[in-house]
Amino acid sequence: MTWNPACSAIEPLYADDTLLVFDKPSGLLAVPGRGPDKQDCLAARVQARYPDALVVHRLDMATSGLMVMARGAAVQRALSRAFAAREVGKRYIAVVAGRLDAPPQDWGVPENWGIIDLPIIVDWPNRPLRIVDHTRGKPSLTRWRVLGNDDETGASTRIELEPVTGRSHQLRVHLRELGHPILGDMLYAPPEVQALSGRLLLHAWSLGFVHPLSGQRLAFECPAPF
Repeated sequence: MTWNPACSAIEPLYADDTLLVFDKPSGLLAVPGRGPDKQDCLAARVQARYPDALVVHRLDMATSGLMVMARGAAVQRALSRAFAAREVGKRYIAVVAGRLDAPPQDWGVPENWGIIDLPIIVDWPNRPLRIVDHTRGKPSLTRWRVLGNDDETGASTRIELEPVTGRSHQLRVHLRELGHPILGDMLYAPPEVQALSGRLLLHAWSLGFVHPLSGQRLAFECPAPF
């Protein structure tokens, strides 16, 4: 059976003549992969309805949540510059293994927030995996805070994450290095943590940026489905 993107449409959370915002489900690629079995993706589904839609940023296939797409090359360039200049606010919700306590307070860090500052590089023999490498890795910075423990046993903790940099797999690698991998993470969690969830419990719940044409500050929220 041939896949038909028009029959797999995802409704935008926001749409105007300049940009589109979607809630990408977990398990759906953001952009096409290699091979005919990896052509179903958010970009293809959106472009079946909005032919001028262009990708600005990506989420991992296993990650759900907010993605913005540009309508036309000029808007794509403007939004890409905003992402590169760290002018786009992004926050995620994750559930991690074990009891993670609130971080100690450091000078210059907002109250109740901690920082993971570990450089990341591609693990070339094991692509697409990433590793921390203090010699060759690219600077990678994540802010995090505890939202609460999901149960009395301390088996898992719900946290909020703010990636300051945008490296591939950054949040997943940083939390693994912290000793608290994300539940359901098939790439970076040990088997017993993978088995705790049928999906990766990572969701891009908040996205904020300046509209490239109107100059209005836009803010979108989409609660985590877990």
